[in-house]
Amino acid sequence: MTTGPHPLDPHPMPGQPRVGFLKAFVKQPNIEVGDYTYYDDPRGPEGFVERCVQHHYDFIGDRLVIGRFCAIATGTTFIMNGANHAMTGFSTYPFNIFGRGWEQGFDLATIRAGFRGDTVVGNDVWIGQEATIMPGVRIGDGAIVAAQSVVTANVAPYAIVGGNPAREIRRRFPEHVIAELLAIRWWDWDAEKLTRNLDAIRGADLDALKRAT
Repeated sequence: MTTGPHPLDPHPMPGQPRVGFLKAFVKQPNIEVGDYTYYDDPRGPEGFVERCVQHHYDFIGDRLVIGRFCAIATGTTFIMNGANHAMTGFSTYPFNIFGRGWEQGFDLATIRAGFRGDTVVGNDVWIGQEATIMPGVRIGDGAIVAAQSVVTANVAPYAIVGGNPAREIRRRFPEHVIAELLAIRWWDWDAEKLTRNLDAIRGADLDALKRAT
């Protein structure tokens, strides 16, 4: 029995170079991407970090963490904490970055005061085209982010959100089903077990998934 594509295959869809498993391309230590998470872009997935992860500077220390089996559409943007401006004074203008004396007296703590920590995307998350994820947001397992949404706050597991700023539209399943899915965590199964149970996952057969655990 075959067990699906290799999670490090850069182009797992024959004839579709626009789709790639991000784990094959992302090498930055401050970005973590889980197995089978893919990015779809007509320019190719190779430029994901350069095009989609913005203002991500090593000296700040924040991380972008993306789980397994996520689907990320063209133009998704992750805004990291490096985009922040100091808001503790009368002006938000970044005088210090231009030097020539303007850096004197600058206190990095005035910017750090606005940092929101790591940006974390759970497992089995679908992010629609041209969505923007703001710094420090946490998106729960199984969530869906509608196209062109601007996500400024945490998203609950299996919630569907949309708009600017993104608001919860509904939950995908009843709360008791969500609790069961979060306990089962099928995305952590090995490839063989996952392949055996694909019908239950795709067919929303909760009883079959529970028997498989």
